Amino acid sequence: MGLQIKEILKVAENILRDAGDEDCKRDAEILLCHAMHYDARRIFMNWSREINDSYCEGFFELVQKRAGGTPTQYLTNGQDFMGHSFFVDERTLIPRMDTETVAEAIIEWLRARGTARRVLELCTGSGVVAISLAKEIADLKVTASDVDPGALEVAAINASNLGVAKRVKFVKSDIYAAFKTGFGGARFDVIAANPPYISSDALMTLQREIIEHEPLHALDGGADGLDFHRRIISGAPPRLRKNGALFLEIGYDQADRVRALIDETERFGEVSVRKDLAGNDRVLSAELK
Repeated sequence: MGLQIKEILKVAENILRDAGDEDCKRDAEILLCHAMHYDARRIFMNWSREINDSYCEGFFELVQKRAGGTPTQYLTNGQDFMGHSFFVDERTLIPRMDTETVAEAIIEWLRARGTARRVLELCTGSGVVAISLAKEIADLKVTASDVDPGALEVAAINASNLGVAKRVKFVKSDIYAAFKTGFGGARFDVIAANPPYISSDALMTLQREIIEHEPLHALDGGADGLDFHRRIISGAPPRLRKNGALFLEIGYDQADRVRALIDETERFGEVSVRKDLAGNDRVLSAELK
């Protein structure tokens, strides 16, 4: 006699709780949905259904991997962002909800101006920001770059899956290396980035799941966490159109330092700060003078 769904979930929840998983109940439900190819509604409609041995075995393999520290998103190859489901694996960081604040800020700016239609996103990773912008604004053309070929492969999968592959161009580039200035160089209405911004010394203080599974090079912002911000800010003015805007994700305690970097260029107007849902400073933006 097999276990019922409600019973198997309880067993899995206890395993994950004992392993230190703070979201043990939710993770158990997500993994069972994935293992059985069910959505959450179907799981709860079949609460007392018995699970056959093959599904049970596959589910507990996932549970053991999660208990061992593998993030749920890598086990299911999925993460929601801005209302869309994105493919993820260990070639890219797992998209965080905080980064939705960046996408929302850019969408608001673009809609308010109406005629702005070209965006460059640096450090695109899995492509969630670039693709979300293209999904929200039908005639937007987005160029998204990353230095990591594996990340670009993941981003291209997402663009194809979400139907925007024709409007999002992916380019392998170390920040601006592939983007010329002057005659023949393209200019953009928006330059945006969620660059690495964790200081090198702080990397090993992050959660075990991050250290052991996520690509740390996509988090390492150098000695003070701002190496990439410096390069992005200094190279932005000649690549922006008149009155174009720069949008940068930042760490919760970096607003003043990044604002100072922007002000040092003397090329931008007033710097705006946007907070995330937790009330932390998350996005800095400024328009080119």
